[in-house]
Formats: sequence, C-alpha cells, structure tokens
Amino acid sequence: MRARSLLCIGMAMLAMALLPGVGRSATAAQVRVLSLEGPVHPASAEYIIEGVLRAAAEGADAVVLKVNTPGGLLGSTREIVQLLLDPPLPVISWVAPRGGEAASAGVFIVMAANVAAMAPGTTIGASTPVLATGGDMEGAMGEKVLRSTAAFAKSIAEERGRNVLWAESAVKSAISATDREALEENVVDLVASDLSGLLAGVSGRRVVVGGETRVLELEGAVPGVVEPTFRQQVLGLLADPTIAYFLLLAGILGLYLEISNPGSMIPGVIGAICLLVAASGFQILPINLSGLGLLFLGIALLVAELFVPSFGILGVGGFLSFVLGSLYLFEAPGGGFEVDRGVIGGAAAAVGAIMLVMGTLVVRSFGRRSVTGAEGLVGQVGQVREAIGPQGQVFVAGESWRARANTEIPVGRRVRVVAVNGLELRVEAIDPEEG
Repeated sequence: MRARSLLCIGMAMLAMALLPGVGRSATAAQVRVLSLEGPVHPASAEYIIEGVLRAAAEGADAVVLKVNTPGGLLGSTREIVQLLLDPPLPVISWVAPRGGEAASAGVFIVMAANVAAMAPGTTIGASTPVLATGGDMEGAMGEKVLRSTAAFAKSIAEERGRNVLWAESAVKSAISATDREALEENVVDLVASDLSGLLAGVSGRRVVVGGETRVLELEGAVPGVVEPTFRQQVLGLLADPTIAYFLLLAGILGLYLEISNPGSMIPGVIGAICLLVAASGFQILPINLSGLGLLFLGIALLVAELFVPSFGILGVGGFLSFVLGSLYLFEAPGGGFEVDRGVIGGAAAAVGAIMLVMGTLVVRSFGRRSVTGAEGLVGQVGQVREAIGPQGQVFVAGESWRARANTEIPVGRRVRVVAVNGLELRVEAIDPEEG
C-alpha cells in the first residue's frame, strides 16, 4: 500500500514537472517562412502576397521572408512592397543563405519589411534600373525611370526609418554593401546566421502593424514553411525566359514540320501546344515587341531561303535577324530577365548548320544533270516501235514518243535521245556494238 502511494505521488510530481513544458508548447509562437528565390515576377509576387495573407488568416504571429534574388520586374516589386509597408502581421525579411544577395528589386523588398536582416556572407544593393539584356536605360525614359525608382527607394527607407541616403545611392550610383556594412549603415537591423538565431534576435523588438505597436516574442517559435501552390509553380516555370524561348522555338519547329509533311499530326499538335504555353509565359514576361518581330522575321527569311534562290542573301539576313531577336526578346527595367546565352548559342549553331547543309545541297545540284521532266529525257536510250523516216515512234522511259531523226531507222533498233522539242524527241541510232 505504501509503495502504491509513493508511486502515485511520484507520478503526480512528474506530471506537474511536465505541465509547464506542455503549456509552453501549446502557446509557442507560430512563424510562417516564405522563400523568394530567383527573379521577381508576377508569379513570385502572387506567392508572397497570398502567403502573407494566408499566414495572417491562420493566426500566425509573424512571417519570415527569405530573400535571394538578382532583381526583377518593378511592377511586381511594387505590389510586394505595398503589402509589406502595411502588412496584416509582422514581416521579417532575411537575405539568406550565405552567398545570397538582395540585388536591384530585392533591396526594396528587404527594406520594406518591419524588420530587415541578413545572413553572414550575403550582399545587398545595386538597384539601378537596367534593361533585361543588362544594358543601361538611356534617354528621357531612362532618366524618368531612374528618378521614379530613386524616389521609391527613399519613401521605403523613410517609412521604415532606414538610411535614406544609402537607399537613394543604391539606385542612382548602384552601390552595394556586405552584411556588416549594411548593419553599420542602418540598412538592416541585424545579422543572423540561421533561422533560430534570427527569431531570437528579433525578440523584444517593437514593430508597428495596422497602427498598433507590437512586441515580437519569437524566440523558440515554431516555423512552418509555406510552399507555392501548383499553379504558382507552373507560372514560375513559365516566367523563366529560357523556358519560354525554348517553348517558342519548339512550337515553331513543330508547325514547320507539320506544314512540310501534311498529315503527320503529331508535330503539329505538339507545336501548337508549345506555342500556346509559350504565349502564356509571354503574358508574364516583359516582351520586347521589336525583338519578337526580329525573331519571327528571321525564321520567315530562313524558310524563304529554302524555296527562293537568293544565293544566301535571305539566309544570312534571316540568321542575323534570328540571333538579334533572341538577344533582345525580353526587356524591362529592373533586369534579371534574359534568355540563357548558351541556349541562344545552341539555337544559332543549329540554324547555321541547317543553312550550311541546305546551301551545300543547292550548290551541288547546280552541277547535276536533271533526271526529271523534258531535260531528264536527254541521253535516255529507247527502242524504235514505228520506223523512223524521218518521223516515227519510239519507246523511251516507259512511254511512246513521236520521234524524228536525220536518217532512217528501222523498227527494233535502239536509239538515244539527243534533244526534246515540245512533244517530239530528236534521236539518233546507236551502233549495235555500243553498250
């Protein structure tokens, strides 16, 4: 009996010891983690905006936005920043992993969050608007975009109490900073090497959300990763310029094969699907209509070269137009959108090889005797069916022809065609000793 009492007391003490831990686990803060990897585009903007709103609806205490981007579209960036400046719950931006960057449009996203952080070995900056091809924007339009982007950066820095001069210089002078430099320049609030360290580092900080001041208590919070939906993943793939470019070429090739070989169906169906999917990607991507026009003009000229004897003029023009169109197919301030140069090089090499092969075949055909039509009858050997004197009938190439010769040729004698005059052949007798 005594042993049983001692056992009950021990179990009660153990339960009391465990209760505080159970209570902490039940009330532990909930954090949602979103990842911005690669260029900023409509698909990534939709993922971030929906992810933040979903986290708020689920009662999460904060969102950690993990950033590693070379930049992207300013339009999509503004949509993200608009939400981050007035979020439904605290948002912590974190440039990670080590070696990552928040360049161009990424700077605005990082600075717009309630708390901005960086991992060791990361960089931030260089927000000057550039074309998708990497070139600078020039002229009045370039100056207008530069001033607007600089004002955008300043307004974000002022709203979040960050270094306004640095934000403006990141746009106008394309300056960058390491994690330590950014911390010293008041661009970010802290440096954290991992997620747990980040959550511990932001705990105790005060942030303003919806006009109310909140104290972050996130040390030991339970993180939950928010994955993009299937639709967002598909849109993300289509927003890759290289994939969209490849789909466009595959679609054009499929339709060309269908036109060249009517009735095969499979190339035509695949080509049509590829073109439609590529068109969906082009609705997301910043298309340069001049580049798209050059690309289609180049393809049209290359096809015309196969049917029109231009001695290579159409082919060379089509090749140059194809390459230039590929290089300038995408264009947008913000950068980060360009077709992989290796893919363009491979496509150009394939087109050049096809041109070379076709040109070689054409040149060889110039020195080859015709084997079809009237010219193809010259040199053919036949047999006299009706005596020629000087006219008669001969059987040549599986058909009976009216024939004329300078001498009389009896029936059964073998003859050779020397000329064709309309529907009449001029023939000559073959020496019986001749093969």
